[in-house]
Amino acid sequence: MIEWLTHNFVPLMFVGLFLFLITGFPVAFSLAATGLFFGLIGMELGLFPASLFNALPLRVFGIMQNETLLAIPFFTIMGIVLERSRMAEDLLETIGQVFGPVRGGLGVAVVLVGALLAATTGVVSAAVISMGLISLPIMLRYGYNRSIATGTITASGTLAQALPPSLVLIVLADQLGRSVGDMYAGALIPGLMLVALYLLFIFGVAIIKPHWVPALPPEARIYNEPNGASGHKSLIVLMGLSAVVGYLWSLVHNDLMKQWLGRTLDAPRDETFILSLMVAALFALVLSLANKLLRLNLLSRLAQQVTFVLIPPLLLIFLVLGTIFLGIATPTEGGAMGAVGALVMAFVRRRLTLQVLKQALENSTKLSIFVMFILIGSTVFSFTFNAADGHIWVEHLFDQLPGGQIGFLIFVNLLVFALGFFIDFFEIAFIVVPLLAPVAEKLDINLIWFGIIIAMNLQTSFLTPPFGFALFYLRSVAARNDYVDQVTKQPIKRVTTEQIYKGSIAFIILQVMMVALLIWQPTLVTGQLEPPVEVDVDAVREQLLNMPGLDSGWGESSDPWGDPPEEQE
Repeated sequence: MIEWLTHNFVPLMFVGLFLFLITGFPVAFSLAATGLFFGLIGMELGLFPASLFNALPLRVFGIMQNETLLAIPFFTIMGIVLERSRMAEDLLETIGQVFGPVRGGLGVAVVLVGALLAATTGVVSAAVISMGLISLPIMLRYGYNRSIATGTITASGTLAQALPPSLVLIVLADQLGRSVGDMYAGALIPGLMLVALYLLFIFGVAIIKPHWVPALPPEARIYNEPNGASGHKSLIVLMGLSAVVGYLWSLVHNDLMKQWLGRTLDAPRDETFILSLMVAALFALVLSLANKLLRLNLLSRLAQQVTFVLIPPLLLIFLVLGTIFLGIATPTEGGAMGAVGALVMAFVRRRLTLQVLKQALENSTKLSIFVMFILIGSTVFSFTFNAADGHIWVEHLFDQLPGGQIGFLIFVNLLVFALGFFIDFFEIAFIVVPLLAPVAEKLDINLIWFGIIIAMNLQTSFLTPPFGFALFYLRSVAARNDYVDQVTKQPIKRVTTEQIYKGSIAFIILQVMMVALLIWQPTLVTGQLEPPVEVDVDAVREQLLNMPGLDSGWGESSDPWGDPPEEQE
């Protein structure tokens, strides 16, 4: 019996964890209880000494001192303040007015606002619930196909998993032992490509099934000019001028950064892209402010509204990402700037109330405690797991997988996809990722690439019926009974669960395509990263040996890396 327990100790740990979880015990305490219980058994079996657990308190204190995780409460405060100050409502109304005159315009507005909310709130539940409450009644009011409307909302809300500055990417970077800035840089292009796929899908529906995504009727357009013009020409001119200014900045960005920061290497492309967007947005905001204060009347009502609603959150996002990419601020410092910026924006718009501040602090505290307890529990579990050579057992599980890197990535994606139905992404990041990361590194898989693939995969599992969390969030706010619309006074039928599930299918296919594309083309992620600095060891050795004053008392060979000469008797 003792011999059987010894040989099956690691798989029995997983069985024990599963038994704890199905009893309904909280995940954090289940992890810690499993680690301590099996740690006691392991000591009795002689698998490891009792003194080993003397190091556990130091590991826990190390977690408490992890500055990277401080970014989580900062970004949470930023997102909640912006959400509670009705930013989502203003964005949906304004962008809906911009694209409303064309078929599919409301769907485009939901995708773009979903991307903005993802980059500010970073929380799927907040994004889905906000857009479900605000945009779903409007889309149903004007005759949108119900599956298209619900699918667009849930898919856009899950963008918070993969678009920087995402909380998921912060946690994955911490667990993979990689820089958060590199994780953000690697996720930027795939995240924007996924947004583009969503937009292309809506445009395709507008062409093939135009009656599914009708345009806003003329009476619903509220920012027309006194002469009846829509104001889009003025907006296009403003966007064109801003684009030219951003492009001109991109041409001189590299030289300016070398001069100001004393750089020798060229600026990364993601840094140039973000800073160029920031300059373009700032130019549009300054131009609109001058137009308003000086009463020049050069811009239409629509252009003014878009600028004052859309540009401030964009500038906040660009400021946070730009300082991180420039290396001026760490992700924690960037998150702190984002939180302060959100408070300032809410104050300027007279929406920073005591209730909003209280909700932001309460939610960020709860989320931080939740993350900290899961991390401590997973550390206790992994402490016993690694002491019993569990990491070697995990490596042996993948020895026989065909296909090398690709076979491993496909298996991992299927595993994470299935786990995403039942447990939260924090739990997956703290339990599963540390077990898989050493195997991925041994297979020579870039861990930034690995992390982005997992983030995209988790986003897919949030949408998949019947357990997708995003579907539950929308179900909680969608109309369960027939009702009369307050604007049109027309009866609106309830939204069924089947319609919500059906709407997610097309977007799941798009996300699976994106995951497959990332596996097939890793340069979409790794191409945005700075190449590792290669050190010529021989050249360094030669420089050290030629340094004046270096003691060459080892005989004729003064190489400190060589073998010392034998002592003379």
